[in-house]
Amino acid sequence: MNDLIKSELERSANVISKIDVSKIRKVADMIISSVKGGGQVIFMGNGGSSADAQHIAAEFSGKYMFDRPAMAGISLSNIAPVTAISNDYSYDFAFQRQIEAVCRKGDVVVGLSTSGNSRNVILAIEAAKRAGAQTVSFTGEGGVLKDMTDIPVIIPTKETPRIQEGYMAACHTICGIVEREIFGRKAVFVDRDDTLVKDVPYCSDPDTIKLLPGAAKAISKLNEAGYIVIVITNQSGIARGILDEDILEAVHEKMIKDIETGGGGIEGIFYCPHHPDEGCKCRKPETEMGISAIIKHNVNPSVSFMIGDHEKDMEFGRRLGLKTYQVTEKRSFADIVDIILDDVI
Repeated sequence: MNDLIKSELERSANVISKIDVSKIRKVADMIISSVKGGGQVIFMGNGGSSADAQHIAAEFSGKYMFDRPAMAGISLSNIAPVTAISNDYSYDFAFQRQIEAVCRKGDVVVGLSTSGNSRNVILAIEAAKRAGAQTVSFTGEGGVLKDMTDIPVIIPTKETPRIQEGYMAACHTICGIVEREIFGRKAVFVDRDDTLVKDVPYCSDPDTIKLLPGAAKAISKLNEAGYIVIVITNQSGIARGILDEDILEAVHEKMIKDIETGGGGIEGIFYCPHHPDEGCKCRKPETEMGISAIIKHNVNPSVSFMIGDHEKDMEFGRRLGLKTYQVTEKRSFADIVDIILDDVI
């Protein structure tokens, strides 16, 4: 029995991992443009897909991961119009008539259909196109719906449950992107050693950590401009047995105090304690620390930055969609902050 359960979970994870991420990005960009322009996102589907449509619409009008203004997310599954239209006309027109009533140019209309052949969804997509809306479909590998929409997101399987699980994973990911990139916070991610402070190899004494010239003032400038500052640092000294996490915390408390004395503030510190040979997912240039920081602090990567002294910091930033700046002998952290703020202004 346990093998059957494990197999189900593994099949689901395998399908989800093969969804085309570029399509997810395109759908998110389409929705962001629509919402910023005053448009609405309209969802529809039958049966389980109807429930999925209601679920995702609620993520827009309510919230997904953090409190923010409501976005116009609408589901066409309300029982009264569906049954009234089906009774007076035909179930085929249950969504089309509603689209004709509420859809406007600039909206995004999303059809969910595991078969890709749901007649009422197809007719509604056609009506949305006539209204000047942009269209998205979530389907499995079959059916005609995927060939009708501006952006088809295909869940690569013919198993109905796996398709629906793929819907939710993809749609939740889109919700997160849209929410962060419309309402998320601006951030500057910063490497620690030889960027903020003079590098002391495997620093284990708080008294030896020293801010580089102008670092505290630069952080203060970022804070005043509305940026939170998040430190991202590899600390393999823990895995090597040179220091422990209590010592590292004391070192960071000293650094934070010095920055606060200079008028700045650090929102968070994320560190990787692993040895380079462990192959972990958090040691830069791997991105797990950055992903954790983005989720925890509701960061919008598209308006955020990474500053560090090493190419691995630059790769880390690029992989997260951050604009990157590298500290050199001729360009300090403080210099880069001035460049960033001048560019923004």
